[in-house]
Amino acid sequence: MIPDRSVTPPLRLAQFIAAISLATDLGMGQPLEQGLRTCLVSLELAEAAGVGKDVLPEIYYTALLRFLGCTADAHEAAAIAGNDIALRAAIAPVLGAAPVEFLRGVLPSLGSGMSLPRRASLTAGFLASGAQRMREGVRAHCEAAEMLALRLGLPAGTRAALASAFEQWGGRGFPNGLAGEAIPLAARVVTVARDVEVITRLGGPDAARSALRERAGRAYDPALAAAARRHFDQLLSAARTEAPWDVALDREPQPAAVVPAQRLDEVLAVFADFADLKEPDRAGFSRDVAELAAAASPAHADLLRRTGLVQDLGRVAIPSRPAGAAASPADDERLRLHPYYSERILARVPTTAPLARHAGAHHERLDGSGYYRGASAADLPWESRVLAAAVAFRELLLEPAAGVAPEPASAADALASLAPRRLDPEAVDAVLAAAGLRAHRVRAAWPAGLTDREVDVLRLICRGASKKEVAAALVISARTVDHHVRHIYGKLGVSSRAAATLFAVEHDLL
Repeated sequence: MIPDRSVTPPLRLAQFIAAISLATDLGMGQPLEQGLRTCLVSLELAEAAGVGKDVLPEIYYTALLRFLGCTADAHEAAAIAGNDIALRAAIAPVLGAAPVEFLRGVLPSLGSGMSLPRRASLTAGFLASGAQRMREGVRAHCEAAEMLALRLGLPAGTRAALASAFEQWGGRGFPNGLAGEAIPLAARVVTVARDVEVITRLGGPDAARSALRERAGRAYDPALAAAARRHFDQLLSAARTEAPWDVALDREPQPAAVVPAQRLDEVLAVFADFADLKEPDRAGFSRDVAELAAAASPAHADLLRRTGLVQDLGRVAIPSRPAGAAASPADDERLRLHPYYSERILARVPTTAPLARHAGAHHERLDGSGYYRGASAADLPWESRVLAAAVAFRELLLEPAAGVAPEPASAADALASLAPRRLDPEAVDAVLAAAGLRAHRVRAAWPAGLTDREVDVLRLICRGASKKEVAAALVISARTVDHHVRHIYGKLGVSSRAAATLFAVEHDLL
């Protein structure tokens, strides 16, 4: 029988999830493939503890996606510590430690590189209200992870484990203070496994063994901690696996989860929203770039739309800073490297590999002044030129949190001024034509029963505006803003800005 070659084979969901795990490694201040190694340690620990095979899929996907919400509270983490990635890297080995050890590990990271008065202010604020602010941040993190996991098609058990990813056996975890067996088993396994990987890498095997003893019954399920101690060498071997990408994909529990080809753009939209959520003023950015680029070159629409959705994945490696804080030289270097990270991650997955080179070139310029390669005209195909023009135009339209939106006409003039020296003039013309053809979107009603005023408030809070800034922008009282926010969250069924932003992006409200 001749096979039907018109039928596109299903795509492996694990490959896309593994790619997202690489991005979360960057966002958490960890080396690439840390999440993959945690996944392998988790599977070994599950086997050592006699966990049933029916729970293995939840453990596998929870290990890879535990930090899927890391962009949701980056803005807030930066306000707490001055640098969200430095804070997360400092927390990693002491998350389940005793309070004194936790503070000893975290306090030196606050305000790193800032003036002494600023560091002192951040430290005082952290000691006064850090626990409550971290709880709120973790709640946003977990809520966003749940929402994104649902869009990836993951089952309820995995979503429940992600929602409880930072709970601790003794009830002192976040966000809800669950204790004991009320915490999903997958979350308990991954908590121990991740710490084994991190602490061994940073402090050595003896430090990891000590943590297993000291945190048992407090942060860790004591039965899992005991199993980890008994089989420590086996876990250590998994943590040091060579080529963890290949091994983790080979060990995906069967039957393997798949993505129907017609859902590919939906999955890539998860990549887009995950990346853009890190900076409030960029909510919906990648979706807009995708739409513009695809419309600008219909002959390459699928390629450009999909590349537009994923081109900014590497931005999660750039530290978020508090409003008004200057970027450090290291931040500038990471900014210039973010297309490289996007390209490297996308190249790992066969389905997204054709997008990788264009994603890596979305800030290149014809005269060689762009980044990360410093490529020149001869190195940039048409598709890369269109994408670069679409990204540049959308960046010219970035709106301050509570400021006045730039006029499209002035943004168009600014874009045109970059041609022909830096941007391809034909690509610029195509992008501007695509932008000019957008019809005004008329809605019969806003989703979730939102009112016009609630949509105005939602847009501002999604961009990172405080309630005071929203009040000033809309010329209403802060009390009225608070009333609107509570109604908005109630209608959307969310409890954090990050989750509200994901709803707004998904429903095209920004």
